[in-house]
Amino acid sequence: MVRVDSSLVLIPVHVTTAAGASVTSLRKEDFELFEDGVKQTITHFAQDDAPLSAGVLLDVSGSMRNKMAEASEAASEFFKFANAEDEFFLVEFNGRARLAVPFTREWPGIASQIAAAKPSGMTAMLDGIHLAIAQMKHAQHTRKALVVISDGGDNFSRRRLRELKANLIESDVQVYSLGVFDNDYSVKHTPEERNGPTLLDQVALDTGGRTFPVSLDALPQIGAQIARELRDQYVLGYSPAAATDGKYHRVNLKLAPPAAESELRTYYRQGYYAPK
Repeated sequence: MVRVDSSLVLIPVHVTTAAGASVTSLRKEDFELFEDGVKQTITHFAQDDAPLSAGVLLDVSGSMRNKMAEASEAASEFFKFANAEDEFFLVEFNGRARLAVPFTREWPGIASQIAAAKPSGMTAMLDGIHLAIAQMKHAQHTRKALVVISDGGDNFSRRRLRELKANLIESDVQVYSLGVFDNDYSVKHTPEERNGPTLLDQVALDTGGRTFPVSLDALPQIGAQIARELRDQYVLGYSPAAATDGKYHRVNLKLAPPAAESELRTYYRQGYYAPK
């Protein structure tokens, strides 16, 4: 998420070790921030656990038929980390996308809806994400995320990936994907499904989220991991020189020594559109 508040650009950042564990002990001095190649002065620094607006996107197409129990358990683990002020909605997609549950703080109802899903039909994942972006316009909180639970085998969307990427950048949403894949995936499934991991990764790219390609038995733990990552974020802020030019600006973040020597990894949105 990149949020532009007047002349202040706020960038949530998640830092992990090489093994994937969250790192929460860094200081402002451990970060270097650049916009369009020009180093910026970090004027705002916090470890933010502010309320979250999150959309869960559930693949209910036929290819998910033998994966729904694990997908439901992963969603339940994600919800267990919710704060009282968090709000959620649910979008289901197969051959078409639909808003199954609008924004609510009562996540158990969404968990029950997921558990009762009956997979069938084709897969219109990109259409589902477009619908979720539109729903995010009703979000009450500035921290926004989408969690996509799918095998990524899109074969029925009317929308295209290029259009989706532009909308994601403008919508200020982090995307996390839970790639639900079988161990013998490349042998058993269609070309669209085999391309699933690549498509899911492209969707999450540049949003500050990431894709977790997981086998079925690891899916519940990944749901909990995504929830923790959304809580274990730093928020860096700076005032850019061109605050209201309406253009796209690329953001680059580096860890300054000695933090850079620890082989840590950073996840953050890599650009934003300035307001006009």
